[in-house]
Amino acid sequence: MTTASKPDAALEAMRPVLPSDLMDRANTFHPAPRLARLSEAGPIHRVEHDDEQLWLVTGQDTARTLLADPRMSADRFKVERLRDKLSAEMRDKFADAESRAGSFITTDPPEHTRYRRLLARQFTMRRMRALTAQIEEIVAGRIDAMIAAGPPSDLIRDFALPVPSLVICELLGVPVADRGLFQDDTIELLDLATDLEGLIEVGTRMHRYMWGLVQQKRAHREDDLLSELAHTSDMSDDEMVGLANLLLIAGHETTTNMLGLGVLALLDHGDQLEALRDDPGGLMETAVEEMLRYLSIVDTGIVRYALEDIEIGDVTINEGDTVMCSVIATNRDPAECEEPHRFRVDRPRSRHLSFGHGVHQCLGNELARIEMSVSFRELLRRLPGIRLAVPAEEVHVRTTSTIFGVRHLPITWDVEEKIG
Repeated sequence: MTTASKPDAALEAMRPVLPSDLMDRANTFHPAPRLARLSEAGPIHRVEHDDEQLWLVTGQDTARTLLADPRMSADRFKVERLRDKLSAEMRDKFADAESRAGSFITTDPPEHTRYRRLLARQFTMRRMRALTAQIEEIVAGRIDAMIAAGPPSDLIRDFALPVPSLVICELLGVPVADRGLFQDDTIELLDLATDLEGLIEVGTRMHRYMWGLVQQKRAHREDDLLSELAHTSDMSDDEMVGLANLLLIAGHETTTNMLGLGVLALLDHGDQLEALRDDPGGLMETAVEEMLRYLSIVDTGIVRYALEDIEIGDVTINEGDTVMCSVIATNRDPAECEEPHRFRVDRPRSRHLSFGHGVHQCLGNELARIEMSVSFRELLRRLPGIRLAVPAEEVHVRTTSTIFGVRHLPITWDVEEKIG
């Protein structure tokens, strides 16, 4: 194969399976009313969507049990009924070996184990913490640019989008000149309003670019993750392309929205903002965990498919059934923490599913935590009096994306008057 023409299978896995009245939030920070009612009624529920029956999990313990169960698969193509529901075009674009190569989020052991083992060497806590100085430099550079331009500023455009994008591109070894290409592409890719034709177009474009980059890394080894995999692993070109695109999307789109929503949550809860500003060293770790729990940006939840009948509690999940573990519901399970709908930066650390659970738990969780900690610390330190530059009702959320967030976040801050 000399050029890449197919999008990655991971793209298809990002499509939602829940009806809109379980996904449309009551407001920016709280789950859909129907989802909240189901959460109060029990940990697992049978719901109907598009003439299909599926299981919705709202309890933390139940979700963790199922996500750790090897009988629950991340690969919908193992379920004949679901595979047959896809159009011929979808099967052609997403179900073949080429498009699925490297897409470890939609594979099960032992295939998943092989990918995970190769990547685990690149995502050790020690290596992620060694990146802290580079992350601090990137964050400082973006804030320098914001201050130089002066307020107001769109925090998403000027900070929350470029910071994680630059970090993951630095990790992967994407040339500086090409890094802006991915910001618009990933937004379109994760937008549920993007039709199949658009999804295939943007996925193919990203695939084709990454194919060329992998060839560069094969030819010239550099100090980055792709070069390391190209020269020390047995991964094929197709596998490296699929894996790189997956990491690129996961590595910056999720953190972008955590940064934007995190700042918005602090601005919406002034007492929590002041508490964090007064004691960033003591509260930052708990504040980051609370944002991960409270904001729950993986809006469609975590999908699994039953490979055989599974009894859990007083229900039986039948072979072939779809199971959706709602992240926002499980993260607000009252059995896990007191007053789960309240935002508290000093909340004692509690369990959450924002990075998943089981063999598919997010490899980049430590990297995301570092990016968030550095970003919030420096934004509060260097932008005194940070506040919204528009009325709160003019801040619009992204309602058609698999990753929840805000489109734009206009902010302003106090500027010290220059003398002379």
